Amino acid sequence: MEKLSISAIKAELKTIISADDHRLAEFRQDTRKGVQLAISQWQRQQDKQVALAEKYREMSIFENEKKSQGFQAICGIDEVGRGPLAGPVVAAAVILNDEHEILGLNDSKQLSAHKREELVKEIKKNARAIGIGEATAEEIDQLNIYQATKVAMQRAIDQLQITPDCLLIDAMVLDNGLPQEKIIKGDARSVSIAAASIIAKVYRDEWMAEYGERYPAYGFAKNAGYGTREHLQAIEEQGILPIHRKTFAPIKNLY
Repeated sequence: MEKLSISAIKAELKTIISADDHRLAEFRQDTRKGVQLAISQWQRQQDKQVALAEKYREMSIFENEKKSQGFQAICGIDEVGRGPLAGPVVAAAVILNDEHEILGLNDSKQLSAHKREELVKEIKKNARAIGIGEATAEEIDQLNIYQATKVAMQRAIDQLQITPDCLLIDAMVLDNGLPQEKIIKGDARSVSIAAASIIAKVYRDEWMAEYGERYPAYGFAKNAGYGTREHLQAIEEQGILPIHRKTFAPIKNLY
């Protein structure tokens, strides 16, 4: 029987999902370097998927614990934008479906912009409810960033189509009477909080990019409001915008 071409074997490998597949055993007998390289690449991809699945199970511990306690609408909450000089602080609240598996969830800061965009689509497919809340630069100046973050988080909860019965929050406590758990570095330890982190990050980045189109000198599409050299130079040359936080240095030193 004539051997398959290397390109044909690569195509076959894309359809193999189990190490027990008889085709894989046959391909391993093929001594061509191109075939063996393709098998090695297939194995690395399988190992990566196994690792992602294991991490997902580890990151589901908090949710599973709450389910065992009888909670049915467990909501992960996280925020982005506490540090920038401009723009709102944005929080997201996410209640995932009971049956969900969104491999690759992680702290949004650890993911590329492309990966975050991919995961947002998966989160929306696998979520029972998603809420987004903001606190403006003016509110941040009035309340301080810590209190404004709480406001944004509560607004995100209020936007949910389902009332949560338990909250998992990244390093914060909300005074709303709901059962909750504060989880340090929760965006890297809980699937629900990680999902909220990604939703909030993508939403805020898009918000800043749209504002940046009106004021291109500030580079908001690239810096998301953080104090980069380009941003600071624009402040010095063109002044303060309505979305700047006037209580944040170095802006506050200009008043």
